[in-house]
Amino acid sequence: MSIHTKSDFKISSWDQRPYDEPKEGPKLLQTDVKRSFQGDIEAESIAVLLMCQADDGSAGYVATEKVVGRIGSRSGSFVIQHGGAVASGNVTDSFGYVVPGSGTDELQGLRGHCVWHHDEHEATFTLDYDIE
Repeated sequence: MSIHTKSDFKISSWDQRPYDEPKEGPKLLQTDVKRSFQGDIEAESIAVLLMCQADDGSAGYVATEKVVGRIGSRSGSFVIQHGGAVASGNVTDSFGYVVPGSGTDELQGLRGHCVWHHDEHEATFTLDYDIE
């Protein structure tokens, strides 16, 4: 049976640069992000996001993110891959999973699925996981 966690997160740095800026159509961007998590997960992370951003502000992204810290009483690191769509400044669709075999130390064997929620009122990360 999976364990459900929920943590707040804060973005500590956001370094965005375009890699394709056509005259018409959406921009393509690469963004390096650092976050801190508080709650069921106490950790720091670093991520690389590949983004598509339309003129109206809507966007989509895919990311690979390494998380270092603890889940409950277990410490270590793990990698998640996630993505989503953004409309009107809010994440409208989100998906993510722990990369199999990426857990270290006491998080070896970690597997699970995650969801990001980010709007003008809150920023939360949920992870449903098992450890083999």
